[in-house]
Amino acid sequence: MDHFEYRDGVMHAEDVPLPRIADDVGTPVYVYSRATLERHAQVFREGLAGVPDKLIAFAVKANPNLAVLRVLANQGYGADCVSIGEVRRALAAGVAPDKIVFSGVGKTHAELIAGLEAGIGQFNIESEEEGLELARIAADMGLTAQCALRINPDVDAGTHDKISTGKADNKFGVPIDQAGQIFGKLASQSGVNLRGVAVHIGSQLGELTPLERAFEKLDDLVNSLRGAGHAITHVDLGGGLGVPYRAGENPPSPAAYGAMVARVTKDWGVTLIFEPGRVIAGNAGVLLTRVVRVKRGIKDPFVIVDAAMNDLARPALYGAYHDFVAVAPRGADMTANIVGPICETGDTFAMGRLTDRLEAGDLAVFRTAGAYGATMASSYNSRGFVPEVLVDGDKYAIVADRIEAGAIMDAERVPEWLT
Repeated sequence: MDHFEYRDGVMHAEDVPLPRIADDVGTPVYVYSRATLERHAQVFREGLAGVPDKLIAFAVKANPNLAVLRVLANQGYGADCVSIGEVRRALAAGVAPDKIVFSGVGKTHAELIAGLEAGIGQFNIESEEEGLELARIAADMGLTAQCALRINPDVDAGTHDKISTGKADNKFGVPIDQAGQIFGKLASQSGVNLRGVAVHIGSQLGELTPLERAFEKLDDLVNSLRGAGHAITHVDLGGGLGVPYRAGENPPSPAAYGAMVARVTKDWGVTLIFEPGRVIAGNAGVLLTRVVRVKRGIKDPFVIVDAAMNDLARPALYGAYHDFVAVAPRGADMTANIVGPICETGDTFAMGRLTDRLEAGDLAVFRTAGAYGATMASSYNSRGFVPEVLVDGDKYAIVADRIEAGAIMDAERVPEWLT
């Protein structure tokens, strides 16, 4: 459920009509619903009611907007971060340092130092080499880094190859058949407290079976590590639950997920860490756009909108589907190709899509755009960055300014020797 619905024939975000935002802020613009964010945060937490000791750390990469992070921090959420930039965003949004998990396969030397200085709650170590480097740095600083070793369980998540992270040939984590040896070596280092293990097999999972298979492998590993004398107090189960991008999709609910987790982990006696991202933020946002013109095509017309692949990259990157609907439907429909203005054939959101009949100047939205939307934007074709708006009941605020192309150009310099 989300809080984007039609009232008197016009789509609203909570109690705010979207045309009001378009008139005041311009298009394209991302619009987020506070009520939806809070509801999803609560539903996910309620789904884990059977897990007695837990930390829910929102995956900042899904939506790093400070206002979004503050909404979730107010719900008691921590933050899963994959760069020091995300760590700093989480801190700025009010997330307590001890609720921050620093993941990511390529943490630099400087990032490891900065994470230690920030006093973050846990480093998820992705390799033996990273663990040894972190141990040396922490020891030199007179600190002890709280850590978990990320395991690659060689489980196919059954999702898109580009967002699958748990197969043997993916770059993430250490092979599960080497985990015991690597864990033992890192656990002996001063400067780190290797207190557990972590796993994350992918994003937008449509069923629980791959997750359960990965968690069962962790069960065997936890028992083996304890048998070798290691104290395992924390296990990070990652995230990955999918959201419905189109009618008829029915991904697992947080309640079903929580029941499976409670069953598999009932004997572990650990603090479980969860890293939901898309399942919290996906349906909490839309990309509001305006039709530039409708162009005749060989078969279907092209509906050209002012949003583009630089604003919403997922369709170009993954062939991802987003529902596309009129803000004020006329009651008629059309089959059309939905495209943006960028000089790339890849700037195509949909081909042969049955949608509301649209004309130049009409407003429309790409739904389920609250995750992996604005955060993946670029300035390709010398386009600026679109603004972001957060709605709260009958009011809204701009929570990220529009960055015009000229402002980006102002940061560039032509060296004197070229003039």
